[in-house]
Amino acid sequence: MDDRPAWARRIRAERLARGWTQDDAVHALATHTSEPLPDFTSLKRSWQRWESGEVHPDNFYAPLIAATFGTVTRAMFPLSPRDHGRDKSAAELGTLEIITRLRASTVDDATIDGLHITVDQLCSDYPHLPAGQLLIEGRQWLTRLTTVLDHRLTLKQHRNVLSLAGWLALLVGCVEADSGDERAAEATRQAALSMGLEAENGGIQAWAHEMAAWFALTRGDYRSVIAASDRGLAVAGGLGVAVQLYAQKAKAWARIGDRRQVEVALDQGRRVLESLAVPDNLDNHFNIDPLKYDFYSMDAYRILGENERAELYAGEVIRAHTSADGEELAPMRISEARLTLGVIAARRGDIEQAMSYGHRSLKAQRRSVPHLIMSSKELVRAVGTDHADQPEVRAYLDELRDLTSPHGKAPLATAQ
Repeated sequence: MDDRPAWARRIRAERLARGWTQDDAVHALATHTSEPLPDFTSLKRSWQRWESGEVHPDNFYAPLIAATFGTVTRAMFPLSPRDHGRDKSAAELGTLEIITRLRASTVDDATIDGLHITVDQLCSDYPHLPAGQLLIEGRQWLTRLTTVLDHRLTLKQHRNVLSLAGWLALLVGCVEADSGDERAAEATRQAALSMGLEAENGGIQAWAHEMAAWFALTRGDYRSVIAASDRGLAVAGGLGVAVQLYAQKAKAWARIGDRRQVEVALDQGRRVLESLAVPDNLDNHFNIDPLKYDFYSMDAYRILGENERAELYAGEVIRAHTSADGEELAPMRISEARLTLGVIAARRGDIEQAMSYGHRSLKAQRRSVPHLIMSSKELVRAVGTDHADQPEVRAYLDELRDLTSPHGKAPLATAQ
């Protein structure tokens, strides 16, 4: 058993994935700062102590190590839950009380605060609540919020409620897209964008453009991904959504085949993410979790054929989002990580292992259908036509057809 801390194991894994010696790693680290460093021998001794888990890197060296490996500090050295937990003592109105106040046109600051908490909770339910249930609740609250806008509100209250409605519209649009209802998702996205413009909320506007990039990615329209991402970046400023927009660009450039642009986009996203404070509520879908950076990198390097690095990031995604008792905390991310491992296994000729990962990826109860189909097709292509008659491949294709057929997709073939 390797009893070293997870961050120490990762430092070594990142180094080995690049084929570096410890000397190479120390030289690489030194290029990421203009500050004076100890002599090489002392720095290498520190590296050995970090890699062994004997000493945790301090606040100066942790960002340098993360930059050396092209990631962000909190992805490699995550905070413990108690460091960024939400304040559970916040005064929270119950759902019934909020609805009663809205019906009575009692829209005071306490009601607005209750609405904030409700919308935040719904956005936090995105990763694990069944899509059908979340869609019903999200639409119900969106209707209530739009009704509130007909009440007599101060200008500040109006903009506040309009922003809440915009965030909720974004959430509903995401769930509609996950469920394969592209037309409804696009209409809801445009409504969210309109609310963001009226409320002068750059975050909502940027996320609406990010959704457009996401939709284009799953359609295979990679130039539109880049255009939508650039529109989002123009209004995102230094907000966390910029990280996601750069990630969408990286995914598109990877599929176009431009490795240089992939590296540029990933590094731009890394720099933004490194500059941000860790959000108070990491569960909220519209807060950028530092751990998600490995997820972005995994996708790009899988497409580029960098098997070792993609495999490393996939392993980190699964580890970081699996609790000590084996509960999957982010099923959609884990599903794609398994597909990544399946693609790599197929490239290495292990078809049985590849199909095992493929089957497991399709079992998740919470999933994004368009994204899952897109990544599954990559696994099908990696398997190739030579193995199409193997029983496990046929079984996987049948399962994938069952997933795609309700959404009007064309039948799948291993040649796709």
